[in-house]
Amino acid sequence: MSPLQYQKQLRLLEARRLMLAENADATNAAYRVGYESPSHFSLGYSRMFGAPPIKDIERLRIA
Repeated sequence: MSPLQYQKQLRLLEARRLMLAENADATNAAYRVGYESPSHFSLGYSRMFGAPPIKDIERLRIA
């Protein structure tokens, strides 16, 4: 894993934590971890976790 990929992974994990622990919405979480584009964040998030932010968080809250 390259340093850039590692940084991206950390940012996405932190955004996921913010959405779960602090009930942040996806846009707010994206901006808080350094993304400038919510759509770019959503795309990266979906690639990493296999689902868009809203669906992933809903699934995690049910589990």
